[in-house]
Amino acid sequence: MIRIVLAEDQQLLLGALGALLDMEEDMEIVGRASNGEEVINLVEKENPDVCLMDIEMPVQTGLDAAEILRNHPCKVIILTTFARPGYFERARKAAVGGYLLKDSPSDDLAQSIRQIMRGKRIYSPELVDLAFSEQNPLTQREIEVMKLLIEGKTTKAIAKELFLTNGTVRNYISVILDKLEVDNRMEAIAKVNEKGWLK
Repeated sequence: MIRIVLAEDQQLLLGALGALLDMEEDMEIVGRASNGEEVINLVEKENPDVCLMDIEMPVQTGLDAAEILRNHPCKVIILTTFARPGYFERARKAAVGGYLLKDSPSDDLAQSIRQIMRGKRIYSPELVDLAFSEQNPLTQREIEVMKLLIEGKTTKAIAKELFLTNGTVRNYISVILDKLEVDNRMEAIAKVNEKGWLK
């Protein structure tokens, strides 16, 4: 019997998922959580085979929980509506067993769980395409500048930390904005975070 913990903050979906998987002869729902913190406690308590969870949940996200559960024997499967390269990259680094989209057919979900239990990793094909279609356009030095911008550092502070002149840092920032096709630093920060390019 495959013992499953479900984590989903939308109660209707949580109930529907539970009912759907409970109909499978070889699966049993042993716990339900509505946020990332609850799911970690449930996994510790129930020691399930699989933890199936959403990403965007209150208190702690599914990705935060996946990173914490990385070394737990339970197999983490992300089930989400968000096909974002940044999320996918974080999930891969957290060594999740699967990253599936909610609009997949329900039969596929049960099949995927069985395959993941046998040691396979299953990623939604749309995500794999997305992850490889957009390569990070920034050089290593531009990434360093970007990380310091995210920390809220001024041009002057970045110049001091990287042993560059103020003018050189301003040039780097200008090139970064061009490459990212954005108008300002805030948009640049939002874009690199969404794409997962600084991980």
